[in-house]
Amino acid sequence: MYLSLTKTKFQKRGGWDMKKSWLLGVLMLLAVLPVGAQQVMYSNLRELVENRGDTVTTLKIEKRTKNQIYLMGGADYRITVDDNPGLCRYLKSRCYAVRVDTSLYVNCRKMRYKRYRFGQWYAPAMWLGGKVYFCAQPVGQAATSTMTPDDATRLGGEVGDAINASGLVHARVYYELNPETGKSEFVGRERMMQLLAGYPTLHAEFEKETSESAEVIGKYLRALRPLITNH
Repeated sequence: MYLSLTKTKFQKRGGWDMKKSWLLGVLMLLAVLPVGAQQVMYSNLRELVENRGDTVTTLKIEKRTKNQIYLMGGADYRITVDDNPGLCRYLKSRCYAVRVDTSLYVNCRKMRYKRYRFGQWYAPAMWLGGKVYFCAQPVGQAATSTMTPDDATRLGGEVGDAINASGLVHARVYYELNPETGKSEFVGRERMMQLLAGYPTLHAEFEKETSESAEVIGKYLRALRPLITNH
């Protein structure tokens, strides 16, 4: 009788241990399985502001090569869908922005800086203090003058802008998109100093900088993100 009870308890314990091991194995498997990224398409600025877009699961985010950008122009990222020409056309020409998890991309065909356009494809962007900051090629006199060497030949008007900009195909600066007006402004030294007002340590560090490139401006924008209420 004693042996029978002991055997029964052992079997129950062994069965429970096996069950626990099985459950633990399932949980570990779920932990290592890849989770699909959340992908959202926004058809206009209002949808982006309200975070009210169309959720999809098949987008391909491709970093364009320097050679592609040099030959074809446009922004840094190409967003497409396999075997869906209609959706590809929408992404290329009509979609306003795309969010993949926490990464935001804006369609440069929809962006303007004064009377200048940025070409095709998507630029990386971020929310900061209720505004969108995107990284794109310098356009217009306000942006290109900050990136062109002092000894470069300057011509007046649009021809001069085009010649100066042609040597900046791989250069990047930041622009600030105002969701209320839909207009973009160049983020140069003056604007960055305004954003850093109230943050003396960052302000003092930025005063030592000599460049308005995306590498420098982006560093301080990212430093502000934990400090300023984002969208």
